[in-house]
Amino acid sequence: MPRSDQTRGYSDGDSLVGEIVREEGHIYSLAATNDLLYTGSDNNHIRVWKNLNEFSGFKSNSGLVKAIVISREEKVFTGHQDGKIRVWKTSSKNPRVYTRAGSLPALKDVLKSSVKPSNYVEVRRRRTALWIKHSDAVSCLSLVEDQGLLYSASWDRTVKVWRIHDLKCIESIKAHDDAVNTVAAAETLVFTGSADGTVKVWKREIRGKRTAHSLVQTLLKQESAVTALVVSHVAVYSGSSDGAVNFWEMGEKKILKHCGVFKKHRLAVLCLAAAGKMLFSGAADKKICVWKREGKVHTCVSVLTGHTGPVKCLAVVEPTGGEEEDGGDGRLVVYSGSLDKSVKVWRVPRH
Repeated sequence: MPRSDQTRGYSDGDSLVGEIVREEGHIYSLAATNDLLYTGSDNNHIRVWKNLNEFSGFKSNSGLVKAIVISREEKVFTGHQDGKIRVWKTSSKNPRVYTRAGSLPALKDVLKSSVKPSNYVEVRRRRTALWIKHSDAVSCLSLVEDQGLLYSASWDRTVKVWRIHDLKCIESIKAHDDAVNTVAAAETLVFTGSADGTVKVWKREIRGKRTAHSLVQTLLKQESAVTALVVSHVAVYSGSSDGAVNFWEMGEKKILKHCGVFKKHRLAVLCLAAAGKMLFSGAADKKICVWKREGKVHTCVSVLTGHTGPVKCLAVVEPTGGEEEDGGDGRLVVYSGSLDKSVKVWRVPRH
């Protein structure tokens, strides 16, 4: 059964305020709204938690849950090891009941596309697949709700663009020379990071009912795989398998400029999250570094320890109503999911 533990505080006012442990699978993904937490594991379950108590849950037929995003309409999109994206929604009669609302791509679209030879593309030597389908694991999802778009990154080296309202694939981007590990979409730009060691920037244009993405910049070329990306209001951050974090800011003529690299982790950075001037990095060394930005300098103000396995995913929720809310201290709520089968909940001051 899950448990919620009150435990000792950590340095600089950081405190571990709760823990969810359910001995059923390693935690690979999570997403948080104001009052609900969604966790995905390698046993195909998505669990929903409220105040650290199990609120609901649902299960996909197959596929480790590698990514979760939640729309403002509270549709839940999950990306899976089997290359599929599944869509879930709550029952209007009972918010605890989740039903599958579809999958991307829909079966009818697959059948419709499969009759035309031009819809097939080569995905590996002597192997072809429909361009509207991922042919390998979905590694990451990113929503741009104002445009009604969902982006999916995959180990098949592509990023696909989906129209949310009808769940149709409207574009497939041949993004990298190796697995795409992470995607982060902003206003008109989309950032992708890959096992090929590059971070790329794509510009989105809307053309009728479709989109067109063009490569505008390659931010990074390195030997180490790019494993995580996050876009804050001031910078773009990438984490790598060598434990380093690079960052860029928008310069003149809307060209992103490399502004530095910082490193605290001994092993691969597996996830990043940002809020205001704060950045959080989770890594295979089982630690979470809390960074504060001042100018272009990032200082590690504390290290959150306690996980006994790699930290695979992070989410930050800012207190609603500003810093005076949430007990008056304005601390951030940070959720960390690990391959130790637990989710930990931290309260972190803005330092």
